[in-house]
Amino acid sequence: MSTTGILGGTFDPVHNAHLALARAALEHLGLERILWLPTGVPKYRAAANTPAAHRLAMLRLALAGEPRYAIDERELDPGHSGYTVDTLKSLGGRPVLLLGADQYAKFETWHRWREILELATLAVFARPGWSALDGRARHVPFAPMDISASDIRARLARGEDVAAMVPASVLDYIRRHGLYR
Repeated sequence: MSTTGILGGTFDPVHNAHLALARAALEHLGLERILWLPTGVPKYRAAANTPAAHRLAMLRLALAGEPRYAIDERELDPGHSGYTVDTLKSLGGRPVLLLGADQYAKFETWHRWREILELATLAVFARPGWSALDGRARHVPFAPMDISASDIRARLARGEDVAAMVPASVLDYIRRHGLYR
């Protein structure tokens, strides 16, 4: 099995549950590194609320000091399709694609999903009531966390405290740049 895990998302903003997912993948899958792939402007859904430069800066802050983490910016390129299959083809090798159970449940709706199965090993984070009975994905034990980027953005817009939900460096960046007001 590959020793690189791929964790994609808008990271708008990156939060403590993202970091916990990455740690769980490193621990339970024996990965050597996690490659974080912030999404650009995909053709199949709405773009992130926050410009890529801010999302990338927050991601760099959140990952600082962890040598097993790297950021890959290819999906931020305006010419990138935004499709996972194209990203995997451009990466080469056979990485482990890390998915939440919610994403895995709709995996067969993804663009060229059968090709993704040929290009990557799938690993899915546990959610209550989910099991990997179909045999296509590895199971990553993970205690669900009640944290989402949309909730963080809403709380910040209301002026509420989110210090327990995001790394301190990310919260400082959000405040300095007036994001999510």
